[in-house]
Amino acid sequence: MCAMCAGKWGWAAAVVAVVGISVAGQGIGSAAGQDRAGGPVADQAATGGSPGDCCGGPSSWTTGDKAALGTAAGTGSPLWFTVAGGVTSEVFYPRADVPNMQDMQYVVTDGKSFVDLERDDTAHAVSMPDEKALEYTVTNTAKNGRYRLTTTYVTDSARATLVTRTRFQSLDGGQYQVYLLANPSMAGGAANDTAAWDGTGLTASDTEDLFGARQTVASALRASTGFVAHDNGYSGAASDCLADLRAHKTLANQFDSTAKGNVVQCGQVPVGQDSTFTVALGYGDSAQAASAAADGSLGAGFDQLEQAYRQGWEGYLGGLKPAPGTVSGDTQQRRAYYVAAMALHAAEDKTHRGASVAGLSTPWGDVVNGDALNDGYHRVWGRDLYQQATGLLAAGDAAQAKRMAQFLWASQWISAPTQGDGTTYPAGAFPRYSPVSGVQGATPQQLGCCEQLDQDSDAIMLAWLTGLTDASTYARVKVTAEHIRTSGPATTERWEEQYGRSPSSIAAEVAGLVTAGAIARANGDTASAQQWESTADSWRSQLDSWTLTKSGYWGGHTYYERLDKGTDPNDTGQICFDEGCYYEHDVTDFGYLELVRLGVRGPADPAVSESLAPTAAAADGNSPVQVTLPNGDVYFHRYPHDNYGESTTACTGWPANGPQRFGRLWPVLSGERGEYELANNRPAGVYLKSMADSANDGYFIPEQVWDRADVSCFGLGRPTGSAAPLMWAEGQYLRLAQNMAAGKNLETPSVVQQRYGS
Repeated sequence: MCAMCAGKWGWAAAVVAVVGISVAGQGIGSAAGQDRAGGPVADQAATGGSPGDCCGGPSSWTTGDKAALGTAAGTGSPLWFTVAGGVTSEVFYPRADVPNMQDMQYVVTDGKSFVDLERDDTAHAVSMPDEKALEYTVTNTAKNGRYRLTTTYVTDSARATLVTRTRFQSLDGGQYQVYLLANPSMAGGAANDTAAWDGTGLTASDTEDLFGARQTVASALRASTGFVAHDNGYSGAASDCLADLRAHKTLANQFDSTAKGNVVQCGQVPVGQDSTFTVALGYGDSAQAASAAADGSLGAGFDQLEQAYRQGWEGYLGGLKPAPGTVSGDTQQRRAYYVAAMALHAAEDKTHRGASVAGLSTPWGDVVNGDALNDGYHRVWGRDLYQQATGLLAAGDAAQAKRMAQFLWASQWISAPTQGDGTTYPAGAFPRYSPVSGVQGATPQQLGCCEQLDQDSDAIMLAWLTGLTDASTYARVKVTAEHIRTSGPATTERWEEQYGRSPSSIAAEVAGLVTAGAIARANGDTASAQQWESTADSWRSQLDSWTLTKSGYWGGHTYYERLDKGTDPNDTGQICFDEGCYYEHDVTDFGYLELVRLGVRGPADPAVSESLAPTAAAADGNSPVQVTLPNGDVYFHRYPHDNYGESTTACTGWPANGPQRFGRLWPVLSGERGEYELANNRPAGVYLKSMADSANDGYFIPEQVWDRADVSCFGLGRPTGSAAPLMWAEGQYLRLAQNMAAGKNLETPSVVQQRYGS
């Protein structure tokens, strides 16, 4: 991790230095994050009014592994939902970067002997009623065999409402009470929420300064049956309805409203032995607007909303290329393909068009403080946007891909020196990331640290690939290309942790300068084109002298380094990690495959092919870079000594800073290897299959999968708590599937390929 920044792939441990972290695998003061039975419990029942035990403990988010997510395919409903651990997790509104819910789930009790929390006390099964719609059904069966909850998730396509239909079944003939427990985190965090009962349902709200403006977010929770009892309280306190239920086996305290704090809400849903009901969670900029959304959705009825939701997604997929033969005949691979396309479309903000977030989650969010808005992956990285856009281009959505390019150049491009997090971005640069609204109104922290010249170059390539070559855009491209020429090739590399010369970054810079030259020529600026092309040629010719070591530890000692801080890959320069410092020439990764994908080197280039075996064998105390599972799936670590992942012994993720913490296997790297094999006219099917096999129960491709034998928390080759879906990986999967069908890598810039005869 670089000294200047924590990096997308790892935050400073200080971020989660908050009180109240519970046992391993659980989080901070929350229904989904912690068993909250430890708070004081009032002996006397209270009805109406407000609780006197303000203001609740600290909050957290939830795991990054989302088994379901969704939003309407159109722009009429600016709301996104996620599901993790079998229950509702973050709900985003009115933008894809503002979460307003930590979790929402059911509590079931017999009123005398037990109180079950849905996330913890049921076994979860996830299914898709329609593989061509982001609609999910989650079936949660009590571990004690007493009951079952089956919930189907959609959003109202015309209103900002999450709508669920739940069937509750008593499996043993017993009579049970069911409570809907909601843990709001309004306007990006939980610390300053208020909650109330409005006579019909539960409302919550908060007003915060977000992205340069005051933003009020309100929610309204309604049930088609109504609530026969309700409570608004504070997380972990006596007024917390979960603590109340665990103490009394019924809702003894029923408070109507709260002051500001970390609030929780619950309402009792009347049920028999087999009952079906609908819940609407509406959002707006006031309680009245949120209530109108929820009431309107309930009035429309679940069946009508489900039909419209499905039709929207089926229509979107119907406008793309058909699923290629590389995936259509295999259920797992086909569904992963459809879900990848839909996930990438879902990641686009409804107001700030073209702004697609890297993921709708916070990696290992169950140990990340949720009192206020944090970065998570719900920010727009230029690099990820390029990877998503090229996947959509391959799949046939040229319109969204062009919107992405337009967002980069209209909203993220730095026009004048701009303060970031510990750095100043110069004119022509792109920030590490930004909110979906772009640079304007963002705080330095919301723009991050550490400019990466490969991101700047990706923006140029995407402009060229999408035909965004008009004179206005070129005026900005010219500033960026000149900035790359005068600042490169050394830069913070693509994992945002080390500064120097890396093959992956130089590949992007060379391709970016050549495509900038093509845009310049289209605008009659031959002189600039020649200057940038000359620089690209020079960097390409010097690449091996900068980064190809002949003194490495692995294999035959000759291979591309991950990065060199100087210009001599055979010296004794070192690169440092959490676990120590190592010679640069002993640390490698497969980033050099970008040289082939981007047309900078030919697929048969001897330096590239000679680097394959030693890179695969490079190892640390955890594992070699390349791992083949017993079923034949092939995965890769990012590089030796990667610490951005789970603890081997404690199962806790990166922010918890546990012992023996290693980065795990990245399915996106299987896709990159597949594209290299395809460029060499070799079979790439095993890499496509590996990506599909890594998908979770919702068919989302994760950031990382577990690289060791099964343990209590993770299984070999199964997603960890980092992030699923990772939209970069979804774009890579679409791209590889379509590229295999086409017999070539469609995103390789033809002008680069032609210039270098690759």
